[in-house]
Amino acid sequence: MKHIAAITMVRNDEFYLRKWVEYYGKELGKENLYIFFDGTDQRIPDFCEGTTARLRERNPQHVVKAEKDRLGFLSEQAAILLKEKGYDLVIGTDADEFLVVDPAVSGSLAEYLSKKKIRTSISGLGIDVGQHLKEEGVIDGSVPFLEQRHYAYICSRYTKPSTIAQPVRWGSGFHRIKKHNFHIDPNLYLFHFGSIDLKMIEDRMGNMDLVSTGRLKHIQKRARTIFLISEAKALDWEPTTRLVRWIHQYIRPIWALNKPWNTVRKFVVRIPERFSKIV
Repeated sequence: MKHIAAITMVRNDEFYLRKWVEYYGKELGKENLYIFFDGTDQRIPDFCEGTTARLRERNPQHVVKAEKDRLGFLSEQAAILLKEKGYDLVIGTDADEFLVVDPAVSGSLAEYLSKKKIRTSISGLGIDVGQHLKEEGVIDGSVPFLEQRHYAYICSRYTKPSTIAQPVRWGSGFHRIKKHNFHIDPNLYLFHFGSIDLKMIEDRMGNMDLVSTGRLKHIQKRARTIFLISEAKALDWEPTTRLVRWIHQYIRPIWALNKPWNTVRKFVVRIPERFSKIV
């Protein structure tokens, strides 16, 4: 079995971090989780016990500069884990992102990744889960998310090279690896849950800590995912994920040929029941 770590950085985000620790702790072991808190004014929650959790000095900056610095730091930490700590793979995500192996394939995430030959990185297809306002109520953090949310937008923004096998430099938001291509695995999905509750998004729009650093537009994009999902006719999962995986693999923006790109069409799908207990 390969030795696999997961790494993230958070600020004032215990709701998602609790789920992140629960999920990756189950899949990889809590001792293999590395969490950095953005700011010494943060508190390390009790549920992080057993992980490696550290406070980091915060330098409040506009989101563009902050993201560049954040991913530079996380890239350096991932390199240390690979070169000095004996890890074979490092999974880097935000706290609301979960790399999931399709339950139709037997074995855990660690078992699946251990069987893969990964030269530089591997990606899961990006699944942006959203609240269907006509069918779904307020999210309950104590219940698996996918028992409560059944629809998603298949999004190139979340088709990220999250899992690396050698030191690299992630671009902002983990969206690409500089000077390297990406490779989408047929059985991996990166579920993003930042759009699962409209009330949470509205509350964040009033958070001056986020607004003052230029993150309002990013938060508003999450609300647009909810409205898209609530109005679109959901497509079948199997044929649609196969099609969009092909699109993301081979259609690239001319300004970033090592990133996937959505077409004009918005692909909204219903998530199969087999995923409901995972996250």
